[in-house]
Amino acid sequence: MTPLKRTLKEIAESVGGEVHGDENVTIKGLQPLHEASDGDISFYTDPRYKESLETTRASALIVGSRIDSYQGPQVVVPNPGLASAKVANLFVSGMPTFEGISGQAVIDKSATIGAGSSVYPLAYVGEEVEIGSNCTLFPGVFVGDRTKIGNDVIIFPNVTIMNDCIIGNGVIIHGGTVIGSDGFGYIRDGDRNIKIPQTGIVQVDDHVEIGASNTIDRATFGRTWIKEGVKTDDQVHIAHNVVVEEHTIIVAQAAIGGSAHVGKGVVIGGQVAVADHVNIGKRAMIGSQSGVAKSIAPGDMVSGTPTMPHRIWLKTSSLIPRLPQFKDRLRKLEKRLEALEKKLK
Repeated sequence: MTPLKRTLKEIAESVGGEVHGDENVTIKGLQPLHEASDGDISFYTDPRYKESLETTRASALIVGSRIDSYQGPQVVVPNPGLASAKVANLFVSGMPTFEGISGQAVIDKSATIGAGSSVYPLAYVGEEVEIGSNCTLFPGVFVGDRTKIGNDVIIFPNVTIMNDCIIGNGVIIHGGTVIGSDGFGYIRDGDRNIKIPQTGIVQVDDHVEIGASNTIDRATFGRTWIKEGVKTDDQVHIAHNVVVEEHTIIVAQAAIGGSAHVGKGVVIGGQVAVADHVNIGKRAMIGSQSGVAKSIAPGDMVSGTPTMPHRIWLKTSSLIPRLPQFKDRLRKLEKRLEALEKKLK
């Protein structure tokens, strides 16, 4: 496949930037400062990488303001980080796909598949499934009965989508993910656990990207709902009847308990555990390895277990290594107090 190439002028126009220097320089890709070579464009956003800036071999830079110490051409933009993400997309070539529908795929006669879709060998599509146009199903994909999948959806190998689920347009689901497995619902009968039937669905709205090895449980009743633009990292668990509002980000190994409600634009750090029935307000931020036992107000930034305001957590966590020292001092003070009390008596 022929590598994609762009002129610096084309790159600047795509991100609304201004070129300082030769706008006709040809760029073949985006690389970090320390790995860039001739023909690459890089970006500078953090003074900590000043040393790499001085030694980089990049042919051009994306910057927030012109840097005099760099002699090559520069694209000046308001937000270099955002611009670099957009530029990276310019060099992504189309994903190779199996042409058409493989004869080695198992597809029920009642299923419908839209024009331009690609179904690899060893995929399974169940009864009354509806798949839109320009979708790609890789080997090992299982799509359960009556599931509806929109247009331009990419489902990577070994993804399982159970019966009756709804997947929107432009969704990306990475390998090993399970959507629509039973929610964890049981009720005690003496010493026994009686399973509560999980009869709901999972609905994933447009432009959601689900990382590898996620598990998203179907609702007990109604739906587990992942709304538009949500992005999840690898190994995320979302329990039954959870609602995740638009454009939220959930980082790796986070777990969200049943019937929790996560607001719009929330950021949940890695290894966060959210208790069931908790409400997290829009644009809240939860630090990594936090335990969320109660609801969080909109816009709050919290950390720790149980969660507390992030600034308080920073102060608290800085004291933890000094606790043995405080303990020794406390013992000495207790002994001195005891000695003084004896003298007074």
